Amino acid sequence: MPIDEPAPFLKPSRPEREADSWAFALELYARPGVANACLELQNRAAVDVMMLLMVAYAAVRHRLLLTPSEIGEMDEACRPWREQIVHRLRAIRTGLKAGPSPAPGRATEEFRSQVKSVELAAERLQNQLLANRLPLRPAERDAVSAEDVRVVLRRVVTFFLETRRDTPIADLLSPIEQIVAAAIDNTR
Repeated sequence: MPIDEPAPFLKPSRPEREADSWAFALELYARPGVANACLELQNRAAVDVMMLLMVAYAAVRHRLLLTPSEIGEMDEACRPWREQIVHRLRAIRTGLKAGPSPAPGRATEEFRSQVKSVELAAERLQNQLLANRLPLRPAERDAVSAEDVRVVLRRVVTFFLETRRDTPIADLLSPIEQIVAAAIDNTR
């Protein structure tokens, strides 16, 4: 490769990509307002939060703005896992908040905490699926702007909204903005 060409996008090894993208997701999700913004997008538009965080990772850490078709391909790779495993674990965990008997209670709260740990492990496995599906191409620019991140996050939300005609993207701009601000701050 000539010296003036950009380096390939995914230079780190597979385990390094997986670890870096997971660390990025955990850090971004922990920032003030991001968890609530992600959950709002998940609840109102069926957005896959792991997909959203991976797309932000690709943009912020690797300056790669995923296309709608690439987002669709990544979704195809992880949808069975998400629907058959992650969603079922989440339903069990959230169901334990109110019942059935003996829930809620001290003993069931401990059990609920264990289910939450298993759900997080399932999300980490989904993160691995997504990290390994990131396109292999050079970075698209020297730096990303808030607008770049905004565009790719809107692509993710739009992708998931295609199955839900009841929520316009305009109603979801505030949580997207919270994630954009935190993701851009993550680059400094």
